[in-house]
Amino acid sequence: MRLASLLWLILCLFGSFDVTTAASPDPANSAHDKLAAEYSAAKLGISFLVMIDGKVVFEQYDNGGFADWSHELASGTKSFSGVIAAIAVDEGLISWDEKLADTITEWQSDRQKSQITVRQLLSLTSGLETKVGSPPTFADAITKPLNAKPGEEFRYGATAYQVFGEFLARKLKPQNISVEDYYRAKLFDPLGIKVARWRMGKDGNPHLPSGVSISARDWAKFGELVIQGGQSKGKQIVSRENLGECFRGSQANPGYGLTWWLAKPVPAELVGRERVVRRGTDIYRDKFAGPTDIVMAAGAGNQRLYVCPSLKLVVVRQAVGIQQAMLGHEVGFSDIELLARLLYGTGADGAPAVTGDELEVADATTEAGYLRRLRDRADADGDGEISPDEMATINEMMSRLERLLRGRK
Repeated sequence: MRLASLLWLILCLFGSFDVTTAASPDPANSAHDKLAAEYSAAKLGISFLVMIDGKVVFEQYDNGGFADWSHELASGTKSFSGVIAAIAVDEGLISWDEKLADTITEWQSDRQKSQITVRQLLSLTSGLETKVGSPPTFADAITKPLNAKPGEEFRYGATAYQVFGEFLARKLKPQNISVEDYYRAKLFDPLGIKVARWRMGKDGNPHLPSGVSISARDWAKFGELVIQGGQSKGKQIVSRENLGECFRGSQANPGYGLTWWLAKPVPAELVGRERVVRRGTDIYRDKFAGPTDIVMAAGAGNQRLYVCPSLKLVVVRQAVGIQQAMLGHEVGFSDIELLARLLYGTGADGAPAVTGDELEVADATTEAGYLRRLRDRADADGDGEISPDEMATINEMMSRLERLLRGRK
């Protein structure tokens, strides 16, 4: 047996996490919240919000962040598509295991592409060639070749989401509804989520893998939808059954469902092959004694939405780090460390959490300083509050910064 396979077998036999503490998780403990917020801030965090059973119990903004700031979620955007797909299944518009070639007819003559299902597409096991970075247009995405047989390998990237966009666009064409309008009407508007910015491709279609900017409070509303089994304000937005499909891992990657990361062990071979699994998150590793029903939407720069149904817990963490990620900087952020502090008041190893001057602080001088200057400059009337017009100024300035950084990378 190969060493990688043996290591994975051992991990599966001993469970998702090694128990490092006998204590019960207590995210309502204000001391725990502060420990987690301190760690988040040290790693370029600009917002940290804890919601339990629909109520915000802790909220803190650092490094130039503030409550009304709409920050880009990067790949945290991806998880909206899983829930939208579940809604579309509810409505009979699509089904999880239908073949995309029935709608994307260009694939019907391709022996392997013709077999790709919606489930494989959204679990990133379609086998389509993909890259992390700027998404292709919807039309370009469906022309990408296969690098693996459908269902056999997990490959992280943007292509599958843009293919989903083209698939959904064709499904919606008879109703004369755009993909963007469908996301807004079926998800964002019912939840009261204000999308400040949404990146668009050259084709005028939204970037589904990485394009949305919203506030921490609005991202928490999305997490609460999961906690409530698809309900919001007494209305069933998505069925519990189809929402639950988003949190089932695949054989190729048990640690990734349909657009959501899961706290499940994954094969060592996959960790070695996929950079985003190896370096993007450590939530699947065996160092943390935490609830195994934690699921996560995650984006570059360590943008995070953690959801734990058993604790009725939603946690939002946004960071300046998207700019650091664009420049290729590392900040040493750990999901396990943050969650251990929040749930148990300890470090990732179960020992007392390192605090204050002993905590390793990432260099946020450029990015955090820029955010603070953005806020000061936008507050034209000097009242200390950011009006809608002033927020529009901030968003435009931030877009310029992001374009500059992308050009420098």
